[in-house]
Amino acid sequence: MARPTMPAPRRCRCARDAGVAAARVISFLADRAGASPTRTVATVGTIAFEPNAINVIPSRAIFTIDLRDPDEMHLREEEAALAGFFEDLAASAGVTIQAESLARFEPVTFDPRIVSLIEDGAKAAGLSCRRMTSGAGHDAQMIARIAPSAMIFVPSRNGISHNPAEFTAADELLAGANVLLGVAARLAAD
Repeated sequence: MARPTMPAPRRCRCARDAGVAAARVISFLADRAGASPTRTVATVGTIAFEPNAINVIPSRAIFTIDLRDPDEMHLREEEAALAGFFEDLAASAGVTIQAESLARFEPVTFDPRIVSLIEDGAKAAGLSCRRMTSGAGHDAQMIARIAPSAMIFVPSRNGISHNPAEFTAADELLAGANVLLGVAARLAAD
């Protein structure tokens, strides 16, 4: 009877894999946003590896994180949790992590009266409407810091926005413009 042979013991060395480290960050963000009691959004919209070759472990990963929450205190908590995760990941994975803030805006709440006027105008026109938290940095976000403001969204095909595939039908654009006109007329009359 043949005796099974055992493979020779191997020495394993863990490579510093920037791709795996980036994946862990992305997974951490998705888990945190998914479990958030508020409307936390975490998006990694760009990522690039170096040397960016099929069979080479990435030595560097450069990616963006867009972290948003309508509640300023909770946003700060999420930012602190991310910073803590970076520290833990650097130590456990043997990687160096450098984070640079590209932009930071405090969340704003739109004027309740204008929001109500928008809803009333949409309903009067027979349009469906719902309140949404927007993470996009529109002009209204900046104006809201100094004057009452709100935003009107119109539906885009398949819900795709801020993307080259975004398309909104002319009748939807016209309906949104008419709601805006009605709100402006009501505000001007006051």
